[in-house]
Amino acid sequence: MDAEQGLLLRMMIDEELLDEDSELENGDGSEELFEKKRFEVAQGQEPLRIDKYLMTRIQGATRNKVQRGIENGMVLVNGNTVKANYKVRPGDDIVTFTDTAPEDTNLKAEELPLNIVYEDDSVMLVNKVPGMVMHPGCGNYSGTLVNGALWHFQQQQPDLTEDELPRFGMVHRIDKNTSGLVIMAKTEQASVHLAKQFFNHTVERKYVALVWGDIKEDNGTITGHVGRHQRFRKIMDVYPDGEYGKEATTHYTVLERFGYTTLVECRLETGRTHQIRVHMQHIGHPLFNDDTYGGDRIVKGTVYTKYKQFVDNCFTICPRHALHAQTLGFTHPKTQERMLFESELAKDMQQVIEKWRVYTKAKNLTGEDE
Repeated sequence: MDAEQGLLLRMMIDEELLDEDSELENGDGSEELFEKKRFEVAQGQEPLRIDKYLMTRIQGATRNKVQRGIENGMVLVNGNTVKANYKVRPGDDIVTFTDTAPEDTNLKAEELPLNIVYEDDSVMLVNKVPGMVMHPGCGNYSGTLVNGALWHFQQQQPDLTEDELPRFGMVHRIDKNTSGLVIMAKTEQASVHLAKQFFNHTVERKYVALVWGDIKEDNGTITGHVGRHQRFRKIMDVYPDGEYGKEATTHYTVLERFGYTTLVECRLETGRTHQIRVHMQHIGHPLFNDDTYGGDRIVKGTVYTKYKQFVDNCFTICPRHALHAQTLGFTHPKTQERMLFESELAKDMQQVIEKWRVYTKAKNLTGEDE
């Protein structure tokens, strides 16, 4: 197997994913691992092969990588795939799909317990446990989902050596302390196909979150660009459209109210770094026990000691932000069948939700202080 097999076109470096001090290095980052770049060929441009044209406009691009991306359908001209010898013309609309995942060339296969909910020759779905990092990075070189997936793939192909194991499987990721469904591609064809589905927003992604406060509206939509905080580089923030960051849209529906907290379902249109966490914090409802965005303290409730003890007990039961990737729907890259998967909430979330449910009933909470 060629060492580059299964890798998508990596045509630029995303500085936001390479901050050495950032927790995002450890896989606690962007939901989608691909970006779309658009180029419009200027008037007066002489006919030029598209591979040469892109090499002059994409940082770090090599002819081999560009040609490989073109062959894999990761470059579109006026909405259509082309060959490497296509000559650009003035007015051509060129779109490139860019893999921004940091590459690690020293991966080790490790036997790890993985909750595989579905697998075939093209894809594998894993129900990730909270606390597991998605892929090796700064400070986390073992025990990650990718390490375990590589060992699993190696059992299916005994002759596969560690040097030949490419990290082609990830097309998206969820935060270290988020539990739930993640899809991995097992072939290059599947990687490309799934990446385009994420781009076109045809992948169905629903999350369940426990947030602070009583959300008054039963349904709502949160918009606003998501980008790194201008001062605190380890966290994200929401900015006015077009000012900074990347477009982000989250739709939410209230599932259950507990007076001082609310259980919501969040549906993603986009997949930005910490999108749900920062969007909910932006509207005044940080995720329960989210120590990055202010949810690891009492945000709503009474001043009584017993209430504080109750909340502290809840924090102990669910020692991470209460977010679970429950639903994942996609079109199978080989059969074209529409597939939909759902997973049960992680046990710590189930327990803390039940604890709030019992507390709410006992106190007859309606959202007002006792």
